[in-house]
Amino acid sequence: MTSRFPYMKLAPGAYQAMQGLEKYLHECSLEPTLIHLVKLRCSQLNGCAFCIDMHWKDLRVLCNEPEHRLYALDAWEESPFYSERERAALAYAEACTNIQDGHVSDEVYAHARTQLSELDVANLTFVVATINAWNRLAIASRAEPGHYQPKQVA
Repeated sequence: MTSRFPYMKLAPGAYQAMQGLEKYLHECSLEPTLIHLVKLRCSQLNGCAFCIDMHWKDLRVLCNEPEHRLYALDAWEESPFYSERERAALAYAEACTNIQDGHVSDEVYAHARTQLSELDVANLTFVVATINAWNRLAIASRAEPGHYQPKQVA
């Protein structure tokens, strides 16, 4: 698949604004593993090969995540590898991503609040909104997966 357009170069102001969101998110109340798990899961739901490649690598290199947790993420609800906090965040992230199925239910939100503070839920919502935007940019521009390398080791 050939890339269509370099959105980073064509719209540098918008790209820098998105980078500002990323900077905030990686300094917020949520742990890096949770952020990257949510980004990977949302990217799976959206079918974004570029972002799946990126967040799988980030989880392995930056967060030292074991492979079995990455392999099982598609079936997180039936897998014993995720904490209750991660399960609540993943359910909430899926509900926020799959809005064509309806709004985020009161039950999903209430479950998230059993594991996440109000601030965490707000930050998680920004994580989901940001990765969904990145997914749409990468899909529309046909960003080529396979070349991303994590920039630093935690």
